Amino acid sequence: MSLIYEPAEDSYLLCHVLEKELPLLLKQNPNLKFLEIGVGSGIQLETAKEIGVKKENIFGVDKNMEAVNHCRLLGFEVNESDLFENVVQNYDVIVFNPPYLPEDSLEDEESKLITTGGVKGSEVINEFLIQAKERLNKKGKIFLLISSLTEGINYNGWKKKLIGEKNVFFENLRVYSLSF
Repeated sequence: MSLIYEPAEDSYLLCHVLEKELPLLLKQNPNLKFLEIGVGSGIQLETAKEIGVKKENIFGVDKNMEAVNHCRLLGFEVNESDLFENVVQNYDVIVFNPPYLPEDSLEDEESKLITTGGVKGSEVINEFLIQAKERLNKKGKIFLLISSLTEGINYNGWKKKLIGEKNVFFENLRVYSLSF
């Protein structure tokens, strides 16, 4: 049985950022196309819908079929995909709350799938940043959540702006707006 990532401090920080940023983007583009990579519980999809993104323009992917099926039951168009593997359209907004923690030998394998982003914590993020260039519309934005514990992120060519931050336990969570 797979785990679905349940909303936690990082999820709520990203929601708060979307609540501030999406209305501004919707004013510029009422037909904004929204994609979440790694939908988990669907909290960001729900946030986008509540803010006013048209439901037919909200899409999501996850490599965990349990999360895919859960979000489909919520009424969203969600497909199985490892990052952009099965994504064919381009989007105006791409949201990603990735597994960002460095590998911990004490963590069980199932939990690692949803929390660990590689040895340094950045391997999944770096692959995302490479692939995202092909799927982000011109003038589009990415909202990426990372941890102060994540090392080695390669922002190669991306313009980044810190737009949300929260200290929790032993780390600092940050949300960046990225554009190309």
